[in-house]
Amino acid sequence: MSKIVLAAAAALAMFASVATAAPVRIATEGAYAPWNFLDDSGKPAGFEIDLGNEICKRAALECTWQVNEWDSIIPNLVAGNYDVIMAGMSITDERKQTIDFSTNYFPPDPSNYMVRTGTTLDFAALSGKNIGVQGGTIQAGYAETTFGATNTIKSFETADQALADLNAGNVDVVLADGSYISEIVAGSSGAIEVIGPEVMLGGGVGAGLRQSDTELRDKLTGVIDEMKKDGSLDALIIKWFPDKAPGPIFAGG
Repeated sequence: MSKIVLAAAAALAMFASVATAAPVRIATEGAYAPWNFLDDSGKPAGFEIDLGNEICKRAALECTWQVNEWDSIIPNLVAGNYDVIMAGMSITDERKQTIDFSTNYFPPDPSNYMVRTGTTLDFAALSGKNIGVQGGTIQAGYAETTFGATNTIKSFETADQALADLNAGNVDVVLADGSYISEIVAGSSGAIEVIGPEVMLGGGVGAGLRQSDTELRDKLTGVIDEMKKDGSLDALIIKWFPDKAPGPIFAGG
């Protein structure tokens, strides 16, 4: 009889724990298609939303999404306003001084320069040009260090604003993630093209977390590793980034 009582008490305790567990709150930018964007109904959509939902399903986590501007996305994570960042954020040593990361769910991606078609630039002696970047990105830091002395670095709140100024002729070139630029070029009807050398920055894209949330970090990493091994992560990447096909991206993990 005592065993039955103990079993019932354990079941009730487990139910109470699940019922009162706080959901995992995931923040995204909502302005970086196809990584993340807002659909016609204003809800987050894109590669990272599909991936995050699958991670939460496999990890048995109750997850909710919220949108946060890029410039304050790390400070608001640290302040406890949400628990995870999934926003096309590259893993860098500099960011690791403030936050932690899951294993990468997108491999290191070359950064590219995009220009209005027909523009010619000499990147070995670039001078007097307006270079557009999204503020707070690894590309912004690289552009400032590499070209800031002889050019004007124009920082924008979103990558799409940098693109708009490129189209308007207010900047000469934009530096951004290659996976983002390839989608822009494909949809530009020939108006935008890639130019110059590729630039390798960062260690791939991962989920950002507070440094104290090691249990959640390990849980997300475990699911991401599982998805690498079973091919489902490759399938999601190819769905949203068709230029990555053919062949396995993570080569089975």
